[in-house]
Amino acid sequence: MSDNAIARKEQKSSAKTLGVMVLRLAKNDFKAKFAGSYMGILWTFLQPVVMILVYWFVFEKGLPATGVTTKSGITVPFVLWLTAGMVPWFYFSEAFSSGTNTLLEYSYLVKKVVFKIDMLPLVKVISSGVVHVILIGIMLILYAAYGFFPDLYSLQVVYYSLCMVFLVLGAVTITCSIVVFFRDMSQIVNIFMQVWVWVTPIMWNLDGMTAAGSISPIVARIFKLNPFYYIVSGYRDALIYKTGFWEKPGLTLYFWIFVIVQLLLGRLIFKRLKPHFADVL
Repeated sequence: MSDNAIARKEQKSSAKTLGVMVLRLAKNDFKAKFAGSYMGILWTFLQPVVMILVYWFVFEKGLPATGVTTKSGITVPFVLWLTAGMVPWFYFSEAFSSGTNTLLEYSYLVKKVVFKIDMLPLVKVISSGVVHVILIGIMLILYAAYGFFPDLYSLQVVYYSLCMVFLVLGAVTITCSIVVFFRDMSQIVNIFMQVWVWVTPIMWNLDGMTAAGSISPIVARIFKLNPFYYIVSGYRDALIYKTGFWEKPGLTLYFWIFVIVQLLLGRLIFKRLKPHFADVL
């Protein structure tokens, strides 16, 4: 066997071992969230369900939001429209907030020379994804209960979920690198997320407000520059509007350019700061 073949075999073995280790860390991280809790994993689902019920009550019962009318003239129950925006947001906010502190939480691994710490941000992204998958299943059941049954367009939820994984991974790689040296970054991220949930059209209809003249087309375009708008509108396109992502080439291209630039920037920042992590931690 040639030296190149041996080297390739060792690289594959090392990558496989690293992948297994990341999955194991993600599994342990998921279990650690509920250690010592009587209700365990149920708390993870209770919080988003309660939040959706509260928003549904406030906007549909307290305010005149009885439904959302699609471009085709079909009125969709507000709870369905809201859920399609909240489910991806729960994953993104959890993965972003917890992922920011991943190097602080796993500082004992950062100090180990043999461990490839570049993979640590991925641990939180995978760990948060477990609940997201289950919430998607619950969401599809809710849609079916209202007569909106899954079809081929619904499969796009998988695509938009992958989009969200790459988006949050790039963001986390940046913030987890900075928080090691600037601990206030965690609080900044938390405040930023509280603002971002309202800036993103999750609980309000951007297209409806634009059509009604409440928001000018120019302002609407600015809101659409928010990369998470692509995710939220994508979930609704897949489940409600029955629109393919290929029908929005401009927005899709913009999103992936944003994500790629963010991933490259995150990789650059992480690589530059990596030699100093162990000293600070």
